Amino acid sequence: MPKVSNGIRITARVTFKEEYSEPDKNYFVFFYRITVENFNEFEVQLLRRHWDIFDSNGIKTVVEGEGVVGEKPVLASGELFSYESACNLESGIGRMNGFYEFMRTESGELFQAEIPEFVLEVPYMLN
Repeated sequence: MPKVSNGIRITARVTFKEEYSEPDKNYFVFFYRITVENFNEFEVQLLRRHWDIFDSNGIKTVVEGEGVVGEKPVLASGELFSYESACNLESGIGRMNGFYEFMRTESGELFQAEIPEFVLEVPYMLN
């Protein structure tokens, strides 16, 4: 479900990648595609990311760093940026959420946009 936070809409789509997973070794790989859209009247630059990844086995992982997939995209008003990344779980069911830190390019003001929580689940595990 997309979410708008501080004028930034973030949408996530997740795909379980069975071909990269090894269920017998508790290794489940998920690809996710994130789309970031700037609904503000000003240009922004995505500077940092913060992810909280929760595995249903009780493990929480925090991932922080500069940019996304090696980039710090600049988005004018109305522009969007999409990228794909991946994560793995040990249990096959989990969730992710977090935030991006942005900068208003004309003023240098920093702000955060919330990444909506999304579920990571192996399709056959819930049947």
